[in-house]
Parts: sequence; C-alpha cells; structure tokens
Amino acid sequence: MTNMGETLKFPFYARITLILLGLISVFYIFYISQDILVPVVFAFLFAILLRPVMLFFKRTLHFPHVLAVIFTVLSFVIVVVGIVIFLSVQISDFTEDWGMIQKNFAIHVSHLQDYVRQHFDISKREQQQYINDATKDTMKTGKQILGSTLLSFTDTLVNLILVPIYLFLMLLYRTHFMKFLCKLIKPEHHGKLEEIIFEVKNAVKGYINGLIIEMIIVSVLTTVGFMIIGVKYAVLLGLLTGLLNLIPYIGILVAGLLSIVASLSGSPELSIIIGVVVVNLVVQFIDNNILVPMIVSSKVQINAFISILGIIIGGAIAGIPGMFLAIPLIAIMKVICDRIDFLEPWGYLVGDDLPKTYQWKKMKFPLYNYENNATGHVDAEIKKPLFTGTTTAVAPTLPSDDNNKTNPGTEIS
Repeated sequence: MTNMGETLKFPFYARITLILLGLISVFYIFYISQDILVPVVFAFLFAILLRPVMLFFKRTLHFPHVLAVIFTVLSFVIVVVGIVIFLSVQISDFTEDWGMIQKNFAIHVSHLQDYVRQHFDISKREQQQYINDATKDTMKTGKQILGSTLLSFTDTLVNLILVPIYLFLMLLYRTHFMKFLCKLIKPEHHGKLEEIIFEVKNAVKGYINGLIIEMIIVSVLTTVGFMIIGVKYAVLLGLLTGLLNLIPYIGILVAGLLSIVASLSGSPELSIIIGVVVVNLVVQFIDNNILVPMIVSSKVQINAFISILGIIIGGAIAGIPGMFLAIPLIAIMKVICDRIDFLEPWGYLVGDDLPKTYQWKKMKFPLYNYENNATGHVDAEIKKPLFTGTTTAVAPTLPSDDNNKTNPGTEIS
C-alpha cells in the first residue's frame, strides 16, 4: 500500500511492457482512424509552419485575430491552388503530345527487339508472344490497381478540403489549446511544458522549411539539367521531380519514369533518355549527400535506422501520407522523450549520436570522445561498471590499455 502523495514505481520489465503496449495502441488507433487523423496531423504541422504568417498579419498589420487567421489560411490556399493550376495547364499541354510519345516509344521497342533477335536469336513474333503471356494476368490486376488508385485519389481530395478547415480552427483556437495543456499539467511542470512546446515548434518548422528548400533546389537543378539536354516540358518535369521527391524512396523513381516518358515527346534519340537518367542521378547525388544532411536531417537529429523504419511503418499504416508524416512525428516524439526522465533513453535511441569528426591535413577522422580537441588526440578512457550482490556502482575511470588490476570477481569486462 502507498500513501496518496507517493509515486508508485514499477520495475523495469513492467515499465518496458507498458511503453510497448502504449506504442502498439497508438499505432493501432492511427491505423483504424487514419482517414480522420491524417488531415488533422497535416493541419497541425501547417499550423506550426504558418504561425509566423499569422503573427505578421496580427502584429505588423494590426489585423484582428480572426482576420489574421483568415488571411493566413487564404494565403496558404492561394499558393496551393496556384501550383495545382500551373501543373494542370502544363499536363494538359503534355497530353497533346501523347501520340508522339507512343510513336517514339514504338521506335525504341523496335530497336530493342532487333537487338534481341540479332544477339539471342529470338524472332519478333516469339518476343511478342512472351510479352503477351507475361502481361495476360497483369491486365486484371492493372484494372484493380487503377480502381484503388482512383478511390485513394478521391480520399486525398476530400482530405485536401478538410486540411484548410482544420488549419483555420487550430490557428483560431491556439490559445484555447495552450490553456488546456496548462490545466492538464501540474504548475510545477509548466517550465518543462513550455520547453517541449518550443522545441516541437522549432523541430517541425525546421523540418518542413528544409523540405520546401530542398524541393525548390531539386526542382531548379532538374529543370536546368533538362533544359541543357533539350528535354521538352523541362519546367513541368523539374517541378514534378521536386514535388515527388518529398515522397520517400518511391517518389524519385516515379519522377524518373515520368521524365523518361516525357522525353519521348520531343525526339526518339536514345541520347535524350540517357541524358535524363544522368541528370536525375546527378541531382539525386547532390540531394542525398549535400541537401538532405545540411538542410533536412540537421533539423530533426534522427538516426538513419529509425528514419527508414518509421517511414516503412508509416507507409504500412497510412500509405504515402504516413510516409511523409513519419519523420515529423518521430521528431516530436523525440523532443518529448528527451525531456521526460523515464523516457529519456528512448529519445537517445531515436536520436543521431554518431561521433563528430576532426580534420588532419586534408583527411577527416571520427573523434570518438565527442569533444573538439584541437590536437586531434583521442582519449580512450572508459568507465567500467562494478556489480555486487545488492548494488551497482561505477568504477573509477580506467585507461583502455590498463592491465585489468581490479577484482575479476566483481567486474563485468
């Protein structure tokens, strides 16, 4: 029995069990209610991103709170609608060249069949028969995929309509929600609550702003590359590549295939297709090795293993929206875990704590003691835990090259 004022402490196995059950419950609830929660989470992220815009209307232009929220949401909707209209116009022009794309594609297929006939001694009729046999069953599945895609597209349109509504209400009732959190948390923890809210805002704004900057740079680089090699609809393909690049893993593959197909609208030359592939590879190399580490990953500090695992789980739960939302939700979880004592190890697990590097001449080496030593010297000292029958203690700091002089019966090596 415990008194009312005492805190009930559970053993480690009970705590880990409760945490895992809580995570499973959260994932299950998100899965069965994804149609409701996905637009709400998107609106929450955009509300954090657009709060400075609302404050600009409210404090600089001295708009009333309601008008500031309305103009903020309208600005957001105008930007989104403008992008959609531009893409629609470009795509309508692109569809007019569909006949030319089919003609040029048939030329490449004919060249490929001639190559197979000459080197593998398989006639065009046999090749066509193989293709027909291979695609016989895929027609039915293709229709099913098309139907599910149209249904998913309809759901996405409904969600896009709901996002501005939720966004308006979240910005309007922001103070109300903050007061709710203050009433929910004990007054002595309000300082930690304020710190968590501040860090969540910084993490979400940094991540989304980083994605927007990355999208713009990828779009510009791809557009310039396609213009140099003479691809038609270079601006459209560059913008689509930047947008689809926001979808982890599969987005850039879809963008690459679309770019190859679109390149057939101008010329049947194989060099154009090779140029498109080279441009995409170069842009992706720059994106993965420069833009993502400097602009995106540095804002959230999540290690690559947890990022990939979170994206896969998010895709399994909620499809493409789940893949997009995985990283910001993990970043929010990490901020909360880092500032709650019994969850701090989980925050460390999610975080990225790779060793820093130091430079010697023109080469960089990992600095394993995590300190900025001007000399580049690595201190290899460790603390070895000592265990007794009832207590656990930390032994004095021992050099790594020390001959084990402590009692071997009480030391865990």
